[in-house]
Amino acid sequence: MKVLLAVTGCIGAYKSASVLRLLQKEGHEVFPVMTRNAERFISSMTLEKLSGNRAVSSLWETGNGEVDHISSARNADLLLVAPATANILAKFAHGLADDFLSTLFLAFEGPVMIAPAMNMVMWENSATRNNCRILESRGIRFITPGEGYQACGEVGPGRLAEPEVILEAVRDFLHKKQTLAGKKILVTAGPTIQDLDPVRFVSNRSSGRMGYALAAEAVERGAEVCLVSGPVAITPPGGVNLVLVRSAEEMAEAVFALFPEMDITIKAAAVADYSPAKVSRGKIKKGSGNLVIELKRTTDILSELGKRKTNQFLAGFAAESEDLLANANRKLEDKNLDLIIANDITSEVTGFASTDNQVIMLDRAKNRIELPRSSKEEIASGIWDRIQELLRQPD
Repeated sequence: MKVLLAVTGCIGAYKSASVLRLLQKEGHEVFPVMTRNAERFISSMTLEKLSGNRAVSSLWETGNGEVDHISSARNADLLLVAPATANILAKFAHGLADDFLSTLFLAFEGPVMIAPAMNMVMWENSATRNNCRILESRGIRFITPGEGYQACGEVGPGRLAEPEVILEAVRDFLHKKQTLAGKKILVTAGPTIQDLDPVRFVSNRSSGRMGYALAAEAVERGAEVCLVSGPVAITPPGGVNLVLVRSAEEMAEAVFALFPEMDITIKAAAVADYSPAKVSRGKIKKGSGNLVIELKRTTDILSELGKRKTNQFLAGFAAESEDLLANANRKLEDKNLDLIIANDITSEVTGFASTDNQVIMLDRAKNRIELPRSSKEEIASGIWDRIQELLRQPD
């Protein structure tokens, strides 16, 4: 591959030379990119001599007559930022473009891997954590920083991952990159909204993060992905065909139209099971007594897909508050699924609206695989690993 190795200004920048060498030993061509502050820690000449390519750090430098940040973005296969400071994470998350690297990032349409490095308090600051969540929701892969003694004298998380760890993460990405190439995949995500009147509605607390993480991971593995999403407040991952819906009826219509063309479908959306039987055209006025709302069943999309499927792989979620495995097994059988992903929605750290998840996967052969608590992005990776294992098994 052609790898853009971006180096930002922190003490961990000295490791970037080793990262560069390891990438070269794997056969990749490396093109260095530096921020001005990075040059305070490692010289551009060092990276130029090692890579054999010019180290670009300024928007105003001229190379081959092209606009450098555009030509660099178009010609590379991977953007690897190692180390990445808290400042560059904030720029990336919020679309600031005031130097070469941040401008390059906005122009780059390929996969991005980020290896953060900073003081432990900065790494754990809520602003930094939020910026990481924003970037992860867009499909950007993070290489978790290490723990240990830091230049400031403190001990804790925030050290740049060791070069060998960074290389292994790149290898893992390359291994996954095209494993779903040629596959058409449908993912549903988020809640549905069932209107009662122009002001009120019935819905649930689904954030859509799990479905969006599954879609992003499938894109990263080379699949053609259609994401059917209810109303959410997160940015969709790049590279998906996004279909926005509001109600359970709209989601059913979109999913049924797309399903016949799909190889794999994962129903991660929390579709409302019930909807108001009558929708008022005007706002329902407050009366002196109680208000009784009659609810009607919505279409069971997953059950209907189980009836319609031919050779498609069909997976669903069982979000339960009790009897997790019993309910998941029943859903697996009743809805003719190939895989059920069960999670406990009562957990404060892995329930609705959380950034982490913890799941148990059950397949038709009653095999049980648990994925311990981790980010929804890591859970998504584990789910796709399992689906691909099942697809490789003989019928």
